[in-house]
Amino acid sequence: MTVETTEGETISISFDGQRCIHARRCVTGEPSVFRANVEGSWIDANGASADEILRVAINCPSGAIRVRRKDAGADEAAPKVNKIMTRENGPLAINADMDIPGHGAMLRATLCRCGLSGNKPFCDNSHIKGGFVATGEPQAKESALSLTELVGKVSVQPQPNGPYMIVGRLEIESGTGHNVNRVEKAFLCRCGHSNNKPYCDGSHKAAGFEAP
Repeated sequence: MTVETTEGETISISFDGQRCIHARRCVTGEPSVFRANVEGSWIDANGASADEILRVAINCPSGAIRVRRKDAGADEAAPKVNKIMTRENGPLAINADMDIPGHGAMLRATLCRCGLSGNKPFCDNSHIKGGFVATGEPQAKESALSLTELVGKVSVQPQPNGPYMIVGRLEIESGTGHNVNRVEKAFLCRCGHSNNKPYCDGSHKAAGFEAP
C-alpha cells in the first residue's frame, strides 16, 4: 500500500496504511476530516482547521497520519519529553525525535514487539491474531535522569535477528502513563519471547528469531 496524500487549502495530509494500527484517534478526534465507512476518498483536508487537524495527527500513535501545513502555522514539533509506551499485549509506541535506519527521521511510531509483524520494525496488528501476551505495566526501576533531560535525538536500531537497540534519552512508560524507567541506552525485546519484557533477555537466540 502506498502513502495516500490529500491536499487541502491550508494543510496536506499523508496516510500510510502499512503503519496504521487502527487506534481510531483520527476518526473519533475529527470525524469531519477522517470519515469512516464512506465510499471513495475518506479524508477531507478542508473539513477542519489546520490546528484541529494537526492536533489529531499528533495523537496518532503509529505515525500513519502526518501533516504539512501550508499556512503560517507551525508543523509538528519534537516532544518535550522523549518516551516509549508499552501497550498491553501490543506494540511499543514511541514518541521522540528519532531516526530508524532505512526509514529516516520521524516523531511517532509503533514498533512490533510480538515478532509476528509482516511490516517490521513497525506493528501491523499481527499480535492480535497471534495471541501475543505481554504486560503493559512492567516493574518500575530507579533512574537518576530527570524529565527535563529526556530530550534530543533518539536512534532506534533493530539488531539483526535480535532486539531493538535504543540510543538516546527517553522514558519507558507503562500503558497507563506511569514511569517505568529512564534510559540513555536500552535493548528492548522484539521477538516476543523475552521473560523480562520490555527488555531483551537473549531469548531470541533460542527461539530462532529472524528479522533484519
